[in-house]
Amino acid sequence: MKWFVTGDIDGFFGLAIDNLIQVLLIIGLCTHFLGFPPEFVFSKILPGIAVSLIIGNVYYSTLAIKLGRQQNRNDFCALPYGINTPAVFVYVFLIMFPVKLAALANGYDNLAAVDLAWKAGLVACLGSGIIEFLGAFIAEKIRKAAPRAALLSTLSGIALGFISMPFIYRTFAYPIIGFSTLAIIFIIYFGKVKFKGNLPGGLIAVVTGTLLTLIPGIGPEPHITTTSFAFYLPIPVLNELIVALQNGFIIDYISVIIPMGVFNILGSLQNIESAEAAGDKYPTAQALAINGSGSILAAFFGSCFPTTIYIGHPGWKGLGARAGYSTLNAVFITLLCLTGTITVVFKYVPLEAGMAIVLWIGIVITAQTFQATPRRHAPASVIGILIGVAAWGSVVLKTGVRTADTVTGGTINMLQQKEVFIQTFAMNEIPIVGVAALEQGAIFTAMIFSALTVYVIEKQFIKAATWSMVGAVFSALGLVHSHTWEMKDITFALFTPAWQWAIGYLAMATCFTAAKWITVEATTDFVQKKP
Repeated sequence: MKWFVTGDIDGFFGLAIDNLIQVLLIIGLCTHFLGFPPEFVFSKILPGIAVSLIIGNVYYSTLAIKLGRQQNRNDFCALPYGINTPAVFVYVFLIMFPVKLAALANGYDNLAAVDLAWKAGLVACLGSGIIEFLGAFIAEKIRKAAPRAALLSTLSGIALGFISMPFIYRTFAYPIIGFSTLAIIFIIYFGKVKFKGNLPGGLIAVVTGTLLTLIPGIGPEPHITTTSFAFYLPIPVLNELIVALQNGFIIDYISVIIPMGVFNILGSLQNIESAEAAGDKYPTAQALAINGSGSILAAFFGSCFPTTIYIGHPGWKGLGARAGYSTLNAVFITLLCLTGTITVVFKYVPLEAGMAIVLWIGIVITAQTFQATPRRHAPASVIGILIGVAAWGSVVLKTGVRTADTVTGGTINMLQQKEVFIQTFAMNEIPIVGVAALEQGAIFTAMIFSALTVYVIEKQFIKAATWSMVGAVFSALGLVHSHTWEMKDITFALFTPAWQWAIGYLAMATCFTAAKWITVEATTDFVQKKP
């Protein structure tokens, strides 16, 4: 094993472009969606990202060298590693954004609200990292706790809603850029071909999108018009983390943090298994532990976004990448994040240039649900995905209400006008109470419904009833469905029992339990034949 081979150049371009898109995505979401000042993002969040990425990338690179030399091999490929894309969207939309809105509603100014949202993100990242680290030692037991369709479809619902939907809208808003870059990504990744000269498809897509944005009138205005070069030293934010923990954010958003931590464990575990299938066997506990450590360090140094082992190890290995591509990626991303040069990239490489890659990620995650689960479990996959997409619909609905409030000069008061909202939405066939209930704890809800559907399909009705009872307990504890109306929002009312939904789950459990004794195996006689 050597520290660097020619194939590492191709691997570097692919992994670096992927990580760069994640960083640009974080900057875009934080500055434009959350309203964080750019300097705050560059000085507080990016140094934490740099620390987390350099630790993991260098570690996996070193581990590949060690294992290759132990086995007297020269073809060991380092595990690809970077920012957890689904977690970026989930934490921004389901934690940081609600915290900021609540702070503004309570009279905080924008900077104070931004600070609170950032601290909530730190707690979420820390919680996810701790779960990942501890899960390294029980990963197999976690994997067996729920059907694969339940786990993958829940993640797919989030991917389809919170990753794919925003970027499909963006693609059609700027069709010349969006369609062109999407075509390139489809050709390379779905067509399973490569450009002559081994040019990375992701790089070609980003360069094409960047050049097209230079044409007046076909793309958005530049997000950042100025650039600044400064050295942002990673500084521990332990005091801020302690304050955030004292504020109770980890309890308030435990229904988001725990599932995302578990999903990250399972996703990383599957990618380790994928690497083993390609001939590179990694020690599971060791690999997952460093993954969790990267997320913990990210939070300690100011990043709200956990890290993960990426999908695609066989692809990087097929390109000829070994250990060096991972180290090169660590150096590249670290320099961008710590020197301010990321502002240059963000100015000249707009988010629209890389949106096709992010959209592809969402599509692939969703498609995996159907590809990696038994065909007969497809209905369970659909219902899990449906709940995730519906949760995104709630965000869109409430964004529309806030937009109307801005247009009308801040005259909307959802708390005082609650009955009007309920009746008006009902007249348009949108039961807003159901929308609000489904959004709260949607990750748990999707897993529960998908899991019980799998067991119904398998005629294991008692197990289906057990999952229904889990829903009843979670509802009674206020971990799902419980919500409260506020002046400008409908928010999660954690630990407030949602009794109607708890009773609904109990009714399901009763039906499933009874089914064991009041039903018989269907035969072809029960199937209506075509004339």
